[in-house]
Amino acid sequence: MSTESIFQTHLVLGYVAWLICFGAYILPWLTSIDWVKAHRAIATLHSFRFFGLVFLLPGVVGPDLPASFAAFAAYGDLAAGLLAMLALLTIRIRPVFWLFVVAFNLVGMGDLILDYYHAIQAGLPARAGDLGAAYAIPIIYVPLLMITHVFAFFLLLRPQPKPIQAFAGEVAVP
Repeated sequence: MSTESIFQTHLVLGYVAWLICFGAYILPWLTSIDWVKAHRAIATLHSFRFFGLVFLLPGVVGPDLPASFAAFAAYGDLAAGLLAMLALLTIRIRPVFWLFVVAFNLVGMGDLILDYYHAIQAGLPARAGDLGAAYAIPIIYVPLLMITHVFAFFLLLRPQPKPIQAFAGEVAVP
């Protein structure tokens, strides 16, 4: 089996495994809590994207890892992670929180899509060994990041439930 085939198989199976896990465990939990808490949980996961800087560390990645891929992936991840941290830090100022939630999801998803593009342009699937120890990032971590970005946009674009009237003017939230 070629390096490219193994990498592509790993990537597809990473998405399959995370979709199964997300559907069985994470989605039911995220849909059972209010939207702020759900976005806060997603932002917490994405706040660790500073780890993408590892693509720039010699000895962790191979010396032949294409610089066109490595630099863009590293700094795109860093930007998304910092925006996610800013969302977490501004949770008490809701308009600013929502601004950073939208920003980190746009930047983060755009980064992942462009990373796929740059990886293909650089022929990375056939040279996946150049990822070195960072090989696990696109296989294990990136699928979960992409899935949570999609879900975050689903929540952001879906109309929020309206409060239900309870007794004598009290408001109950479903």
